[in-house]
Amino acid sequence: MQEHALRQQLHNEIHARPFERLPAPCLITHMAFLADPAQQGVSREHLCRLLDDHHLPRPADDSSFYSAQVGPVRLRWERHGEFVSYTFIRPGLPDGAPDWFSVSAAGALSDAWRQQIPGELLCAIHTALPAEIADTEDWPAPEFDSVLDGDALVASEAADRQARVYSDLRIHADGFARFVVLTREISARRRGRLVQRLLEIETYRMLALLALPVARSIGPQLAGAESELAQIMDAIRRAEGERDRQTLEQLSGLASNVEGLYARHHARFTAAAAYYDLVGRRIQDLHEAPFGGLQTLGQFMDRRLSPAMQTCAHTARRLQGLSERISRCSNLLRTRVEVQMQQQNRELLSSMNRRQYLQLRLQQTVEGLSVAAITYYASSLVGHLFGAARHWLHVDPELAQGLSIPVLGLLVWLGLRRAHKQLAERC
Repeated sequence: MQEHALRQQLHNEIHARPFERLPAPCLITHMAFLADPAQQGVSREHLCRLLDDHHLPRPADDSSFYSAQVGPVRLRWERHGEFVSYTFIRPGLPDGAPDWFSVSAAGALSDAWRQQIPGELLCAIHTALPAEIADTEDWPAPEFDSVLDGDALVASEAADRQARVYSDLRIHADGFARFVVLTREISARRRGRLVQRLLEIETYRMLALLALPVARSIGPQLAGAESELAQIMDAIRRAEGERDRQTLEQLSGLASNVEGLYARHHARFTAAAAYYDLVGRRIQDLHEAPFGGLQTLGQFMDRRLSPAMQTCAHTARRLQGLSERISRCSNLLRTRVEVQMQQQNRELLSSMNRRQYLQLRLQQTVEGLSVAAITYYASSLVGHLFGAARHWLHVDPELAQGLSIPVLGLLVWLGLRRAHKQLAERC
């Protein structure tokens, strides 16, 4: 059987980014960097330098995922469409809750290497997984005031009530957001899926919010464009024909500005909608349940993130609707201008027809005079001819000239008529 060239690649795509097996206790540090294609290539080379220092194999040139044990740290590297993420997993936690985030999971790696990671840091998270809680034990009372802001605490039971997730979703003094995840005796892979979803929720949330400053910045421009479009529509409605071309030029300038905004920001708004959808899907995968009267992660996102995303979606619809209205207005005005030009062309053709008719009448008058003139000159020649031959012909020259006038006039008239007929047949 002939195998499709992409069969292996497409089949392996669903296994491209497997979940990590997370022990308990452990500390996880996750960072996501915005990176263009060039920076993503540099990011891979930067990763390869670290792997070379530890005598580890390099990822393939086209690889978008790599996971390896680098000394005491498990390193997970992922390359996405517009960002690169690094996840560092270090078994064990410092003794005592106040010290959980006093160290970084990536602390065993070179500080110089971490500080030179290419791209712009967008998301940074520390996640602490304390030791498992036996199924027969009650959940301990949360005592995280030293590591989380109790006034902004968000918490929920997840993974079918086999885990509890705590966070304040704030950036702390070390520049990282924080999660604390308590689990019962569940598998390391299930624990890895749970933490991976939490990290993706925060990463995709930040990526989705990249569109919010854009929406706020172009709002005044859209308002100005809508006002200008309303003025143009009023001018069209007043049917000021002599200003239609000026109005069309103004409308063309407005269309170019709006289309420029659309071209620059449409991709950002589309990406924001996609990231927001991923956030919702990852929250659903948590199977959250509230406890202790605390706000769940899904409730927090619905209350805080949804309005921002609605603003972005409204701005995107507003921009697209404005572009469509300008296009319809432009078509309407262009049609009016074309109708006016056609009317002017008809008037011009009518005036040209009148002038041609007058020229034809004048030409016919001139042709009548030309018949008389040609007949006169021809009869004069006949008179001179008979005058010279008087001694041989014995005919009075004046009589011969007079008799030739009707004959010559008829011949000239017939000749002009034949010429007109031939010209008409050729045309």
